[in-house]
Amino acid sequence: MVGKTGAGKSASGNTILGHEFFKSEMSPESITDECSKAKATVDGQDVVVIDTPGLYDTSKDENTINRYISQCIYFACPGPHIFLIVITLGRFTKEEMNTVEQIQKLFGKAADRYSMVLFTRGDDLKGKPIEKFIGNSRQLQDLVDRCHGQYHVFNNELKTDPQVTELLQKIRNIVEKNGGSHYTNEMFKKAEKAIEEEKQRILKEEEEKKRKEREELKRQMEEEFDGKLKDVEEKFRKMQEEANDRQDREKIEQQQKWEIEKLKMEMNTCICLLALFFFKNVHDVHFVCP
Repeated sequence: MVGKTGAGKSASGNTILGHEFFKSEMSPESITDECSKAKATVDGQDVVVIDTPGLYDTSKDENTINRYISQCIYFACPGPHIFLIVITLGRFTKEEMNTVEQIQKLFGKAADRYSMVLFTRGDDLKGKPIEKFIGNSRQLQDLVDRCHGQYHVFNNELKTDPQVTELLQKIRNIVEKNGGSHYTNEMFKKAEKAIEEEKQRILKEEEEKKRKEREELKRQMEEEFDGKLKDVEEKFRKMQEEANDRQDREKIEQQQKWEIEKLKMEMNTCICLLALFFFKNVHDVHFVCP
């Protein structure tokens, strides 16, 4: 069970298993802190459900949540037969879209054929066909299409067998269509590798962008320095011409050297600060599952 905080993952897990195994209540933060596993016999079949922490939980950082969700692969050893992407019926917001993208990025394209969209709060349809609801949102239709057209609707307020029986039959059909196979640890490692490669690509692009910006700023600073240097030299050249004796000229020459050294020190300080700024910003780049 994967999805956004508050989508109804824990309640759906309880509905499937027919018992209150998972803590479920209304909350702006995820009730499930880590992956939890429960097992029951449903319709004469052993069913294992793994509940995961909600995505977009403001009390936890993204990397921690991703690490917890990744645990489900090991909890379901040798691997899950189905990922239920839990979405509440209603407006399919940007937050829901980002959540789905994060899930798909985390498990990779190989997980698509093992995925099903599970819509909760089915009573909100009020008799409206689910197909019409899906068709009204291009993003939602794209999600269902990516999951090979696999979806189901739940009303967690109804503790009746038919909706669970129908869901389990759909899952059996998916397992059969997949030749009895399941999502494997190897698939997950491949997805992790793809994420790491994408992270490195983004970091490399960011470093190259910062390098070009640094070079351009350095060029502008050097250009400005050269302009100031010429102004100083011109100023002291005129002063030398107007000087009355040798002592005055030597004094002017010393003053000129001092001003030029001061300019050089300012230039070097600016270049060092520039380098430190870009070094900090490049190494502060964070990778986010868009």
